[in-house]
Amino acid sequence: MKTKELLKKLEEKHPGEPEFLQAVGEVLESIEEVYDQHPEFEKAKIAERLVEPDRIFTFRVTWLDDKGEVQVNNGYRVQWCNAIGPYKGGTRFHANVKLDTLKFLGFEQTFKNALTTLPMGGGKGGSDFSPKGKSDNEIMRFCQAYVLELWRHIGPDMDVPAGDMGVGAREIGYLNGMYSKLTHEKNGTWTGKGMSFGGSKLRPESTGYGAAYFLKQLAEENKIDLKGKRVAISGFGNVAWGLAKKLTEFGAKVVTLSGPDGYVLDEDGVNTPEKFQCMLDLRSSGNDVVADYVKKFPNAKFFAGKKPWGEKVDIALCSATQNELDGDDAKTLIKNGVQIACEVSNMGCKAEATHAFVDAKIPFAPGKAVNAGGVSISGIEMTQNAIHLSWSEQEIDDKLHEIMSSIHEACVKYGRQPDGYINYVKGANIAGFMKVAEAILQQGVI
Repeated sequence: MKTKELLKKLEEKHPGEPEFLQAVGEVLESIEEVYDQHPEFEKAKIAERLVEPDRIFTFRVTWLDDKGEVQVNNGYRVQWCNAIGPYKGGTRFHANVKLDTLKFLGFEQTFKNALTTLPMGGGKGGSDFSPKGKSDNEIMRFCQAYVLELWRHIGPDMDVPAGDMGVGAREIGYLNGMYSKLTHEKNGTWTGKGMSFGGSKLRPESTGYGAAYFLKQLAEENKIDLKGKRVAISGFGNVAWGLAKKLTEFGAKVVTLSGPDGYVLDEDGVNTPEKFQCMLDLRSSGNDVVADYVKKFPNAKFFAGKKPWGEKVDIALCSATQNELDGDDAKTLIKNGVQIACEVSNMGCKAEATHAFVDAKIPFAPGKAVNAGGVSISGIEMTQNAIHLSWSEQEIDDKLHEIMSSIHEACVKYGRQPDGYINYVKGANIAGFMKVAEAILQQGVI
């Protein structure tokens, strides 16, 4: 496979989409050697097929605000690849949502879902609508208008959306409710539902918990003891909350949280029920700020407009959004003696940061492996809906442990280098790609 040539053609076809091209470049770079060992992949043009989505739906969402004024937003659904199962991926409502972002997320989701061992393809969707500052009624009307345009193209065996940034339990309730009204069906089309109408136990915690389980195995594999380690986490929402809770159980000390407004340094540790509840309260307020943490816990310090990567920590976990950690941040962390770095957000590191960690032989794992716990529990929710049963929290936690363990094993299998260093980026990309590529190959040219 001629990676540079393929990327050049892709850039010509899709100009002005840097995030998508970055995601594709990372995967192609990782799999090139293995790809070239399989001439059947080249003959079937597997790479050329995988870098293009099956289809993209774009649509207008028209709704009325509380003043009775007409508002117009853009809606999207990217169905990337369903070779191993129905399209599966989140729905993001945020003012900055654009097709470039959703394409990169749909592409990444395809390989992430393959890693989970569950039969799920990849997809992503959303809108440039922001729930921030909107009333419940406005959010409800928007969600209903969004589904009115999309409902024909989703279904439990076709495409199963979930929540994402800006889409929590409230929004999923409205989206699922309208879908059920239009289809006259109650099924597993939307995941992340409330427990009273088909949701799964452990879903809010799953991404953070799964990341912590992966991190624990990564630490053990690299002979690093988590106890007493200082951890920098970015973000302060559900993912950061679950991650902080579980890492505290493992004996680590989370010392930072962050938001769009800056970051908090808590030398006492984010490690008490009151502090975990504060994180939930901050997120549910809808204000998207972390500074208020210091009002409740005055021993902590707030640094406006800054990121937490300048702090001296043992473990760095970017858990907020894409490209939040750049090359200079990575160099600073390495200089300060960081022992582990992981993406918990999707493509949380810029390419130069990823290369810096790998070149320095720092154990570094990509988001498609680390944060797969969330979509794994969504897949388990789909199964529970299909068989009309609800499993216990312990059963689901056991399944989450098993899935994250299998993902880690796959990363090690494909990522261990001759010198013993485990390149988790390469391992995750190859493991996910091989499963999808083989499924595409076996189903012919379609």
